[in-house]
Amino acid sequence: MQATTPASSWPRLGERIMAAINRDPLTAPHGTRNDAVLAAVLLAGAACLALFTDEGRRPDALGWALLVAAHVPIVWRRRRPLLVLAAVVALVGPYHAMDNNHAAAGPASYVALYTLAVTGRPLRTILTGIAVLTVSVSIMLTVNTHQAVELIRISGWVIAILFAGVDVRYYRQYVASIVERAERAERTREEEARRRVAEERLRVARDLHDLLAHSITLIGVQTSVAAHVLTADPERLDRAAVAKALDDIAETCRSARGELRTTLEVLREQDAPDARGPLPGLHGLPDLAEAARLAGARVDLSVRADDVPPAVGAAAYRIVQEALTNAVRHAGPEPSVRVEVHAERGALRLAVTDDGTGRDPDGTPGFGLVGMRERARSVGGTLDAGPRDGRVGGFEVTALLPTPTAPSTPTAPSAPSAPATPLTTVTPERDG
Repeated sequence: MQATTPASSWPRLGERIMAAINRDPLTAPHGTRNDAVLAAVLLAGAACLALFTDEGRRPDALGWALLVAAHVPIVWRRRRPLLVLAAVVALVGPYHAMDNNHAAAGPASYVALYTLAVTGRPLRTILTGIAVLTVSVSIMLTVNTHQAVELIRISGWVIAILFAGVDVRYYRQYVASIVERAERAERTREEEARRRVAEERLRVARDLHDLLAHSITLIGVQTSVAAHVLTADPERLDRAAVAKALDDIAETCRSARGELRTTLEVLREQDAPDARGPLPGLHGLPDLAEAARLAGARVDLSVRADDVPPAVGAAAYRIVQEALTNAVRHAGPEPSVRVEVHAERGALRLAVTDDGTGRDPDGTPGFGLVGMRERARSVGGTLDAGPRDGRVGGFEVTALLPTPTAPSTPTAPSAPSAPATPLTTVTPERDG
């Protein structure tokens, strides 16, 4: 059996009335049908007033025809309020001039006036009201001076209806402005959410690029080292060197897997407050340098900065990571790389230089340099990257990252390490 809707679930009468007041009459559903019902109700009320009040002025046949015709334009009062008012006045004027029951035509005239006031501009409403009162008084003066004076006396009702319509119009505009502001705020929140999602996607893409490019490059270089050891002298196989290269590959895979898991936590737990995990920083630079040394580069790391903001430290870490990756991949065998990170007043300056073969102008550019520049811009900094002076050779990446706090006591620079096992030469394209 179908369940019946409880009476308490229906909107209360007051809520329906307020909804009707707040609603724009031009966009209300079933407006013409509702106005037709209103015209029929007004006509029935006018007939009762004509029959049961002021029996001495009951309408004759022409008066009834004019009274009925005056209610017909009410059906289109929402679409053409001024024309409807003009039609009602044109029909009610002769009706009053024939000295018919004057109260019977009042409700239709008031509804036409109210509709004009609630849908038109206030100045037009006031001018129209003055014109209607002037015409009505003029007609009544030709019929009966006493009735004209009575009309002037009750003209306050006409003014009250006009001001009520203007007040309702302003109230509807106020409600519409509140709704519009709420909708705009909702759209703004949605746009902000989409912007944050796009920024987070870009951040994840940059992190994945930096992580995978760095790890895969190191694995490839370490694999080349193992292959070189295996093929250099098959009769005297250096098992220790091969085992060390394989251990380095395994360690790189474990580190990459951990960082990848941390990065992808953003996608798995979007609502978690700590989904991004701890940001990398300057404390991770020695690990980057050690990884590059294992890949065959001679890295000289100098860090003279501490206690920088986390976002700036993470940007510096990723820039150095990408620069070391490019140096290992494209600078040739046994590149000499110098990494300098030092704090200035209100800024963190870093430079990564190598003595490699330089950029191949015919190479296909990747996303490495673009990613480094985006990292710098994300914290309000700048980055320059390009070949060094022709007599010196190599490639240089410099960045200036603003920091709002002053640096702490600098740390001592680390000593350069001995060169590692030689690598095979790769194509010198620097943007990986």
